[in-house]
Amino acid sequence: MNCATCGHNATRVVDSRVSSDAVRRRRCCAHCGNRFTTYERVHNPRVMVEKRNGMRESFSLEKLERSISLACVKRSLPVGSIEQLAVEVHDALTDDGKEVVASSMIGEMVLRGLRLLDSVAYMRYASVYRDYSGPEKFVEALEDLRSDLPSGDLNQARLMRGDALTRYEAKVSK
Repeated sequence: MNCATCGHNATRVVDSRVSSDAVRRRRCCAHCGNRFTTYERVHNPRVMVEKRNGMRESFSLEKLERSISLACVKRSLPVGSIEQLAVEVHDALTDDGKEVVASSMIGEMVLRGLRLLDSVAYMRYASVYRDYSGPEKFVEALEDLRSDLPSGDLNQARLMRGDALTRYEAKVSK
């Protein structure tokens, strides 16, 4: 590392500290004695997201967290679980090494995570993401989810498929 003042290449590290996204190093120049700070960060290549309409935009962790949060409104989830899911999706995308990722791939990854996290949040996210054509498709998705749920989550599925939905199905089938 070259000194920031004199440009000499003999510097030594005096102190190192790890922060959330970088390593901060205090350095001292052996030639002039100047002290300066450097930061080392891991370079993550920007992942581009290709939307359904063909447009591309940079992947945004904040945007992903916001969309997951909307599906999880008023759900009692473990603290940090939404952020953790978003980070897991981001890490999987960057580890994959692709520069361009289809938005449908991201949506499916989120759905897999939400299916394990909370079935109501899963259905909320799926209803927007999969854009069901009608109540019949929504009911099919509920039944698929219900068949996959562990027995402890069946009460949650029963709440989603309450009396109002049963009455609506009876009215539609007439």
